[in-house]
Amino acid sequence: MTSEQLTYQTKAKPKATADGIPVFCSHDKIVATTDLKPNPDNPNHHPDEQIRLLSEIIRSNGWRAPITVSTRSGLIVKGHGRYTAAKLAELKEVPVDYQEYANEAEEYADLMADNRISELSEMNERELAEIFAKVDLSEIPTELTGYTDEEEEELAKILSSAIDEEERNGWFDDHETGEASEEDSDEYKE
Repeated sequence: MTSEQLTYQTKAKPKATADGIPVFCSHDKIVATTDLKPNPDNPNHHPDEQIRLLSEIIRSNGWRAPITVSTRSGLIVKGHGRYTAAKLAELKEVPVDYQEYANEAEEYADLMADNRISELSEMNERELAEIFAKVDLSEIPTELTGYTDEEEEELAKILSSAIDEEERNGWFDDHETGEASEEDSDEYKE
């Protein structure tokens, strides 16, 4: 990834704008970035490269998720990375979703779950490569996917290898068209 600022700008129609950046996500209010307070107990730390990339994605593709703030404590619960990216981009306003929490335990549980749940996912490289094959990278910079050109090329190789393997095994021909083979048809008749 280059450290140059991306020049791509979405042409999609936003619900609102925050400091000139299109806002597509649901939110309660556009708030001054300086009015937000990160939770000092947030255990999730964002590397500089992640924040730089997120900042570029927000600038280029708009806000697709708000920053969640607790009405109980007034602290950020979800979106510390987006908040930091907005500060890096020197954005004066951000979209905020205010949420109620009955107590501190609920608020901390939501903060921890927001960080933890995504860690539990497993990326299927084959399926990711299939999505990349559908993306016209002449329309958008690769960086807006969160991947580098080199990573995208590696995924293309994975997909190509998987397709070659399926062709050797005879799977690809029947399943690419969505038509059932005679074997599949017989299987469902029983």
